[in-house]
Amino acid sequence: MSFIATPEFLHFPQALPLQSGASIRDYTLAYETYGSLNAERSNAVLVCHALNASHHVAGVYAGQDKSEGWWNNMIGPGKPVDTNRFFVIGINNLGSCFGSTGPMHTNPDTGQVYGADFPVLTVEDWVNAQARLLDHLGVQQLAAVLGGSLGGMQALSWTLQYPERVRHAVVVASAPNLNAENIAFNEVARRAIVTDPDFHGGHFYQHGVVPKRGLRIARMIGHITYLSDDVMNEKFGRQLREGLTLKYSTQDIEFQIESYLRYQGDKFSEYFDANTYLLITRALDYFDPARAFGGNLSQALARATAQFLLVSFSTDWRFSPQRSREIVKALLDNRRDVSYAEIDAPHGHDAFLLDDARYLNLIRAYFERIAKEFA
Repeated sequence: MSFIATPEFLHFPQALPLQSGASIRDYTLAYETYGSLNAERSNAVLVCHALNASHHVAGVYAGQDKSEGWWNNMIGPGKPVDTNRFFVIGINNLGSCFGSTGPMHTNPDTGQVYGADFPVLTVEDWVNAQARLLDHLGVQQLAAVLGGSLGGMQALSWTLQYPERVRHAVVVASAPNLNAENIAFNEVARRAIVTDPDFHGGHFYQHGVVPKRGLRIARMIGHITYLSDDVMNEKFGRQLREGLTLKYSTQDIEFQIESYLRYQGDKFSEYFDANTYLLITRALDYFDPARAFGGNLSQALARATAQFLLVSFSTDWRFSPQRSREIVKALLDNRRDVSYAEIDAPHGHDAFLLDDARYLNLIRAYFERIAKEFA
């Protein structure tokens, strides 16, 4: 049974300096909290979201049946991250299109919609913005920071930017940086968007159009990378969409997998902002804490003092187990407290969102251990 979630909004008039050298002021962050902060303020858990998710991590909205939070199987009363014990915080990142200030909002310096002029953001910028919101909530130290995929990168970055503010970091299906193949997928998706005639250089809002064709293709590319070959074959195989007769057409939708990808692309293009997609995929590309250390990840992670749990999935080829093991090795080089689990799951990258009993029980056991620290 899901609980009722209520989004909140916090405005920040002061400028936030960004990694690029630019800054942003008069911005708003959307967030949600679940559970209660204890008297010692020691039970807070920050959940960082991935590319197309938001602050709506768990619960449902009043009067909306199909509004379940994106990690509702993980977070809530009696769930692996138990909101009867923990005060859980979900924050929508700057530049997103789900309530926080983003490209579709007005630039206070010009009075015009930001569009393509919205500043480029990094994982580190998001972490700094999150830290400001936690200051407002009176949370100086997190019991844990938790995230999957791009959210896992933010969790890792928290332990490097604010090591004294994080006791535990749970990094799921993530990586210390993107490999060339991942950057390539992101670039193809971005090109699909920017070459859409309705994109208008990122200022499509004033033209009253949306580059839906580009967004559809971007989502189709992304969705292919989130699923494993096994899952695709099991769900769709070579099934035809209508009966067993080939149409011998280069343009019609004939295979079930084609129909599924078109459906996912159409749905995505109705709610996601094109400039936001460009911003977030670029933030993914830029994340690389080892860059400042000549590529030496062990040196980069020497600043971290948190205890870590890393989880990977055997069929995740977008963020393969090898990438998690790179983080594990770098932490062990620094003699940090690290637990690591590689789950043999068939679902590909999307496994971190699904109901695998071994995975959910692992997270539950780890958070029960954390809860004993303030029981």
